[in-house]
Amino acid sequence: MGANTSQVSDLSDNPSLKALVGTESISENDPFWNQLISFTFISPTNSGDSKSLEEAVIPLAKILIENNPRTGNFGALVRIFLGRTKELKISTECQDQLFIWQAHNALLMIRCLLKVFIREMSEEELHLQFSYHERAPGSFEETGNEDLLEELLSNLVHLIVEVPLLDITYNILFEAVTTLLVFFSYQLFHKDILRGGIICQHIMKGRCMSLTSRLVKTLLYNFIRQEKCPPPATHIFEPKAEGGLLYGLASGVASGLWNVFTLGGTGSKAGIDQEHNPLPLSNQSLLLLLVLANLADGPDWPNPYRQAITCFRNTQDTSTLPMEQPHAFQINFNSLYTALYEQQRSDQVTLLLYTLLHQNANMRTYMLSRTDMDNLVLPILEILYHVEERNSHHVYMALIILLILTEDDAFNRSIHEVVLKNISWYTERSLTEISLGSLLILVVIRTIQFNMTRTRDKYLHTNCLAALANMSAQFRCLHQYAAQRIISLFALLSKKHNKVLEQATQSLRGRQGDNTALPDYAQDLNVIEEVIRMMLEIINSCLCNSLHHNPNLVYALLYKRELFEQFRMHPSFQDIMQNLDTVIGFFSQRLEQAGSDLSVERVQEVIMKGAQALPKDRLKKFPELKFKYVEEDQPEDFFIPYVWSLIFNSGVGLHWSPHGIELFSMDSG
Repeated sequence: MGANTSQVSDLSDNPSLKALVGTESISENDPFWNQLISFTFISPTNSGDSKSLEEAVIPLAKILIENNPRTGNFGALVRIFLGRTKELKISTECQDQLFIWQAHNALLMIRCLLKVFIREMSEEELHLQFSYHERAPGSFEETGNEDLLEELLSNLVHLIVEVPLLDITYNILFEAVTTLLVFFSYQLFHKDILRGGIICQHIMKGRCMSLTSRLVKTLLYNFIRQEKCPPPATHIFEPKAEGGLLYGLASGVASGLWNVFTLGGTGSKAGIDQEHNPLPLSNQSLLLLLVLANLADGPDWPNPYRQAITCFRNTQDTSTLPMEQPHAFQINFNSLYTALYEQQRSDQVTLLLYTLLHQNANMRTYMLSRTDMDNLVLPILEILYHVEERNSHHVYMALIILLILTEDDAFNRSIHEVVLKNISWYTERSLTEISLGSLLILVVIRTIQFNMTRTRDKYLHTNCLAALANMSAQFRCLHQYAAQRIISLFALLSKKHNKVLEQATQSLRGRQGDNTALPDYAQDLNVIEEVIRMMLEIINSCLCNSLHHNPNLVYALLYKRELFEQFRMHPSFQDIMQNLDTVIGFFSQRLEQAGSDLSVERVQEVIMKGAQALPKDRLKKFPELKFKYVEEDQPEDFFIPYVWSLIFNSGVGLHWSPHGIELFSMDSG
């Protein structure tokens, strides 16, 4: 980046950049700075080129790290940026695009340098880089009481919350959000969760804290608005004869960002549908929001951003709170709800939905009161249906969302009243008409079966079965295929149970007198029996509470009645099997009385009439099945690594070399 520079390969030889990182101090009043931040430059058009740009900065940044204690040029660059931002709001109102462009360029340079600084030094050493000031040769000088690091952080937050989102401000707002993410990226280089570092203290305790609610609200609205990157205003950034430092990275404001983000970040392709391309500011704002929400509490202060996310209310809520909540604000719930289901394709949007459902009671109540819950639930089911294509953490989040929703009885009833037609993504069987409840059951059972044959993750099993158990008492008018799949899952478990039992028996016979360790078949058997027990309880709960609403389940139960014979006298299942025996025996007798060679329609008719005639007191009552999601059930510190794995893999203006990154051994497949 420098006068007349037009390619990444030219950066190392650029005289202006050499001066910035060199051994001579440059006064903040020197015309050099105006030239430095007025560059135009053939900006990257894909992720690979963006990475090349940042890698080209590394040797320059390392020279600056060595020389900055003597020159203070990095601090001077930061102060030049701060000086420009003081008048950004006025510049926006006056449509002063040149001023905004220069401020953006300065911030882009700061961000590129910061990424290298953070990789090369500790927070304390970074803090020192901000403190060095222009000084005379032979003397040592740091800034007095000024904390330039805190000033920059505070300024970035002010910029995000105060500068309106317009075409001319889009790119500097994007850069401000991205720079804050870079500041937090120290976490990428540590295995342990960082708590109470200098940057976190400034963000959570310093001057930034007063803007907590405004920052969270702004980031949410950036996500809601889903604004596309504006097309390049090339007339503003045409190279001039006199040149200027990188009289060019300005295309980073214009055509560069446009190409990188609206062309998908993997190179230009003619005819790409912009409707399916990334929205950089929206996505980056969401990532920053998730980082802020998951910052660890300090030793003596809570995370204010988590508090803000926990308590914000609907703009239509005019009720008075009994006590004032810290960092409370109001936002349009309808707009947020719409954005959540329309954008429910990525990990980060699913994680935001989980966060709001789990932590914000106001938002959870609003979502559960909606009459169009199918808009929210269907994308979650589609995520689970394509489990093979999703990473395990995304699947977990989707399942936990279902578990939280199924804690509500009204939700469990209402989903069976929503009738869907022609679910195109469900390809295993043509479903021309099915209730949302039956579809949910089908997808969860499919997830269980996938887990049994592939990942064998007990935690995933637990969440799937807990969601089914929560719903079971409100099963209504189950689709024929859903009823079949419930019994088919039980058949699969029964087969697996018999196989493990046989392996254990054969192993014992073949090892008589052999003292070597046996495979732990007992543990495997115990796990399978726990799952079988849960499935029996789910079926029993449906029969006890809504038998007359579910003739298809009774039909499937009778059709595969032999499956349950082996468990009748099993000590783990004897009690729960009594009700199933009663139902099977009662309906079998009525079918025998109806005659032989009965058609399917006649069998269903007998079942429906029998369901009305079966006395309820003949079925033994069991405690209601209710499972509640508790966050402590998650592996410790699950969410912070998860959020940073999303950022690391996003490729949106953030490229970190895997070298030195220790935090993530998380499975991405």
